[in-house]
Parts: sequence; structure tokens; C-alpha cells
Amino acid sequence: GQIQAGYTPVLDCHTAHIACKFTELLSKVDRRSGKALDEAPKFVKSGDSCVARLAPQKPMCVEAFSDYAPLGRFAVRDMRQTVAVG
Repeated sequence: GQIQAGYTPVLDCHTAHIACKFTELLSKVDRRSGKALDEAPKFVKSGDSCVARLAPQKPMCVEAFSDYAPLGRFAVRDMRQTVAVG
């Protein structure tokens, strides 16, 4: 699989399970150095790392990872399979 703008999986954050749409992929990132490899990629494949903008379908509260790590983590799932984490 691959993830692209318009994809709408379920985002699990702490006890919330809310459908979120990938509105845009901002950049593809090198997993080791953290530097941007590609600005505004069309899609990312399995094993890639990226910075993306997501829009929840319902109001959702998420803490900043730097403020409180346990509430700043999330998993993106589609059909009960994990497709991304952050």
C-alpha cells in the first residue's frame, strides 16, 4: 500500500477512534536524519516516513508529544490493520 491525499482511515489516539482524512502530504522525510527528502510528494509507500496534515471528521483533542508523550502518540488503522504511527 501507499498513502496519498484524500485517504480516510481511522486515527486511534488514547481512547478516541475517529476517522481522519489525509488532506495533504507536506514532505517525505529521511528516517535516520529527519531531513526532508521531497516536498509535497504525491504519495508515500510502506516503509517511508512523512509529515502530513490530517483533518478529523469530528472534534478531537490531542496533546503535543513534547508536552505529554503518552497522549501525543497515535496509530492510523484501516480495516483493523495498522498503516501508520506517530
